[in-house]
Amino acid sequence: MSLADEKFSPKEEKQKIAVVLHQASSSTGRIGQILQKNGFELSIYRPVLGDCLPTTLKDYAGAIIFGGPMSANDNEPFINREMDWISVALKENKPFLGICLGAQLLARNLGGTVKPRSDGEVEIGWYPIEATGSGKRVMDWPKMVYHFHSEGIYDLPQGAELLAKGNTYPTQAFRYGENAWGLQFHSELTRAMMQRWVVHGAERLELKGAQCAKSQLEGRFIYDPALRRWIEQALVKMFGKPK
Repeated sequence: MSLADEKFSPKEEKQKIAVVLHQASSSTGRIGQILQKNGFELSIYRPVLGDCLPTTLKDYAGAIIFGGPMSANDNEPFINREMDWISVALKENKPFLGICLGAQLLARNLGGTVKPRSDGEVEIGWYPIEATGSGKRVMDWPKMVYHFHSEGIYDLPQGAELLAKGNTYPTQAFRYGENAWGLQFHSELTRAMMQRWVVHGAERLELKGAQCAKSQLEGRFIYDPALRRWIEQALVKMFGKPK
């Protein structure tokens, strides 16, 4: 190859991951940072703001649906579109990760149930999880994780494998097939994101079971290093690395 040919040869395109966010100000946080460091490019979609989702994932290495303040049971057109869109990843056997709301939409797509506890107790703050036997065979899991939700997954769909469970909400992590993962907890938050959440969601900290802002921020120093190490390894397990 001549110097001229090398100079003008097109750059090799990075493998893309389709990412769904639920607010104009939402961020992929450190999950996005880790994926980009691993060599992926992120294609961001916000159906809540009118973005159309791709009809196929053939040009993508996988897909992620993040959390949001809405409910997986909301009868909103964008919620229904997102839930139906998960079938694209499942049919094409593409790696899929659902986080909080995204995990609940995956469960509902597969026929599971999402609902609040009858006593109104929520998980907002740091709570322990326990890996199941199946979960331990798949990977190591953190012992404490961060939550910000008032509904959980019940009646795990047939064919889904429970990987981690909790005391307040039973389903903390599950897998369907080899490539579809659901996490009820958040591992993407940077410190700045957590500070925004506890400020903008201050009214939710009054709910039953929610931890105060001080406890949440202090807990980050104790528990977050292990959570960060876990998500770095988990993302490689879920999406691999571009060749």
